[in-house]
Amino acid sequence: MNHIITISREFGSGGRTVGKKVAEQLGIPCYDSELIQKIAEESGFAENYVKEAGEYTPGGFLASALSNRVISELAEKGPCVIVGRCADYILQDKAKCLKVFIHADMAFRAKRIVEVYGEREQSPEQRLHDKDKRRAAYHRFYTNMKWGYAQNYHITLDSGELGIDKCADIIADLYKSKA
Repeated sequence: MNHIITISREFGSGGRTVGKKVAEQLGIPCYDSELIQKIAEESGFAENYVKEAGEYTPGGFLASALSNRVISELAEKGPCVIVGRCADYILQDKAKCLKVFIHADMAFRAKRIVEVYGEREQSPEQRLHDKDKRRAAYHRFYTNMKWGYAQNYHITLDSGELGIDKCADIIADLYKSKA
């Protein structure tokens, strides 16, 4: 069984960036947008649909065997970091996973999404609330587990307090000690 790091995250917490930094430090692949591309290729759906609608739509096509198969195949290739898409749940019996949840307070996340994604008509706080609500519903629908609940992860990290780089360092160190 390969050692896999799965990262779940609140919107705006920097979880995707943490995942990429961890993968860089460890010299292993990070699958996020690559996962979306592969699912889009195999399903025939547009990447934008897979990215936006698929991640948040309970009962949508991503619940299908295709998504599980793609995630399982990527994990079988070798050690890697997989961001989102219930990979922690999908791989629970197929790989040795370090399950991580990245979170931060509302002020940190609101500031970060404005800097990273730019201004929108909707307030940053409302965007955060809406995205998190959809992620939580998606996660509960497919896993019957509470998204963000500390007991469902090996470690939860506050990127607003620790910083994105420190979160990446902590995860990489934990991975190295388990591998």
